[in-house]
Amino acid sequence: MICPSVATEAQHEAQRYKERSERSQAERTNARLKDEFGGKQVWVRGHAKVMSHFMFGLLALTADQLMWLLT
Repeated sequence: MICPSVATEAQHEAQRYKERSERSQAERTNARLKDEFGGKQVWVRGHAKVMSHFMFGLLALTADQLMWLLT
């Protein structure tokens, strides 16, 4: 029989693992957007221009991921 404290520790460990894996996926996506799709240096000024710059990068990232999934 498993001790209740051991079961609780296992549940907490599973929760921490889940939180880390979700966070790291978001970090990987943000890093890829910065490194590969022009998010590191933005040469335009103004909120609308910067937002459109990042949205085009996000669109390219999405297209790249879809192509990776389909092949």
